[in-house]
Amino acid sequence: MVYVIQTALETGFLYAPVALALFLSFSILNIADMTTDGAFVLGSAVSAMMCLSGHPILALPAGMLAAAAAGFITAFLQTKLSVPSILAGIITNIGLYSINLMVMGKSNQSLFMVPTVYTLAQEAGIGGSWSKVIVAVLIVLVLCALLVLFLGTRLGLSIRATGDNADMVRASSINPTFTITVGLCVSNAMTGLSGALAAQSTTVADVNNGTGMVVLALAALVIGETLIGKGSMVRRVLGVVVGSIIYRCIYAAALRFNIPADYMKLVSAVIVGVAIAAPAVRRWAAFQMKKRRALAARKEER
Repeated sequence: MVYVIQTALETGFLYAPVALALFLSFSILNIADMTTDGAFVLGSAVSAMMCLSGHPILALPAGMLAAAAAGFITAFLQTKLSVPSILAGIITNIGLYSINLMVMGKSNQSLFMVPTVYTLAQEAGIGGSWSKVIVAVLIVLVLCALLVLFLGTRLGLSIRATGDNADMVRASSINPTFTITVGLCVSNAMTGLSGALAAQSTTVADVNNGTGMVVLALAALVIGETLIGKGSMVRRVLGVVVGSIIYRCIYAAALRFNIPADYMKLVSAVIVGVAIAAPAVRRWAAFQMKKRRALAARKEER
């Protein structure tokens, strides 16, 4: 049981940056960025090659910069070439498949017996068997703090305003092209960080690891917003992280019940569907309760 909880926490924090990336692009900028799957693998690929070169720590910012470049391409297609946001992300994502293979030398890369940030933490005596969880928690908490601070700056507020009303931002002499570009670059940088961490944790960079990542991140985002609710930026950001952990706990519980591996995609689809539908179901339930109370009040008046 302890191992299951440990694994759920580790994977929850590992993939939390992807949920945070979707929070920035989808919830803040109001853009459905489909670059996520390819950017995740790009971060993994760059991180793996850097680790093989003997630079596991530098592998993290390198993966972020590479993924940020992918976000820039998506933003360029959207803002300069007037490509719809969804199509821009899909185009970039398709192109990234070949680029990821080029980065990895046309084959998946193994990091078995290769130094990573996790092996460095173990060698330093940090956390013992919980070293992976501790490293992931520390990195995610720092990322959350930086994201909250960034969204509180003048540029961050401009990005938030762009998501609310781009025309108003343009009328206020703020260039929405710039804010969208920065937002997508930062968003994909966080996705690249998650990919870099995942590659070093699983000791493999696989070109297919990013498949469906945007949907799983959306599930974590919706779970967090449903359970934690909206409020201050700190609360919203932490809610996304909590949603990622809860999603992985549900996934781990499904594995605990010995569900066949062939059915896990179906389990993931059900979890995602329930998470996305939860707000609508909750509103429907609240409406029904309000309706019943109104009918009861009318009966009492009679």
